[in-house]
Amino acid sequence: MEEIKKQSAQLGRDIAAALAKLDIVGLEERSAELARQIAEPDFWADNVRAQEVSRQHAALQQQITPWRSLERQVADISEFAALGDTTMKDELQSQLAEATATFERLSFDLQFSGPYDNHNVILRLYAGAGGTDAQDWAEMLQRMYLRWVDAQPGYKAEIVEQSAGEEAGIKSATIAVTGPFAYGKLKSEHGVHRLVRLSPFNADNLRQTSFAMVEVLPQIDEPKELEISDDDLRIDVFRAGGHGGQSVNTTDSAVRITHLPTNIVVSIQNERSQLQNKETAMKILRSKLAQLQLEQHKKRIDELRGPSQSAEWGNQIRNYVMHPYTLVKDTRTKHEERDVQTVLDGAIDPFIAAYLQR
Repeated sequence: MEEIKKQSAQLGRDIAAALAKLDIVGLEERSAELARQIAEPDFWADNVRAQEVSRQHAALQQQITPWRSLERQVADISEFAALGDTTMKDELQSQLAEATATFERLSFDLQFSGPYDNHNVILRLYAGAGGTDAQDWAEMLQRMYLRWVDAQPGYKAEIVEQSAGEEAGIKSATIAVTGPFAYGKLKSEHGVHRLVRLSPFNADNLRQTSFAMVEVLPQIDEPKELEISDDDLRIDVFRAGGHGGQSVNTTDSAVRITHLPTNIVVSIQNERSQLQNKETAMKILRSKLAQLQLEQHKKRIDELRGPSQSAEWGNQIRNYVMHPYTLVKDTRTKHEERDVQTVLDGAIDPFIAAYLQR
């Protein structure tokens, strides 16, 4: 029992240090303030603001609750261990092992200290060089990320927009990913991904190299987080294309926004409302500019210039080889996994961990 007392006491101190680093008291005060706003009688009068406040409150609770629960669990273990009842030794050891594993899992989040690490993500995929194979590859990557999201506690994904390929796959897709430290975890995926395999679209079943671009953008929900001058924008509206013949493609509901200093263009036509499409396009534009700031270490928006890394040979951050051998290798961290299919089924955590430790 003495060993259990020592180990639980040390774990308690480690948890206290982690809570101080997280500023858990500050997070709780912010959560309480949001809860007070939610309880106001006219809270839902402004639906857009209400949804954002509710989202922020839920995100804070997702961050606070596991830590406070762990703190109570370890305190209970210490209390029972102090009683010296040896009949409880096996149970306490089991609970201590569980608490230690939980602490290690939660401590992973302590690595995130970037300005946008605790933001949600706008993940955009584009087929690059490789024709139909590249479009199929883009869809394979979309499936990989959706499966990764499904395996993350408290995470959700929503396909905001998708453009289908002519024969197979997708030309592009935009996915909104919500969850604790979503950007901090997924920022490692930003860049060009290269696939080598025997092509299922080639009559001779020859080896084909395909490329897809993955953009991982911190979702900027509040305009004050990244202010954009109206003079820097050109906004065009046009008739949305698509299937069905409903109002989505019979009115001028689609919106194209061009940020003139960087020449970044965002087009959205998924919603029936022009206002909804404009709001979504502005959210994506702010997110793209925030990502560009991070990449170029610029503080002022007017100092930025448009990116562009094309999705082709020489620019890839990661190679996925399915023939003549199987290997996934990150070109930045040199981390590699032999089981390509498991990675494509969403097992990208080792690559995320390697990137964070780099």
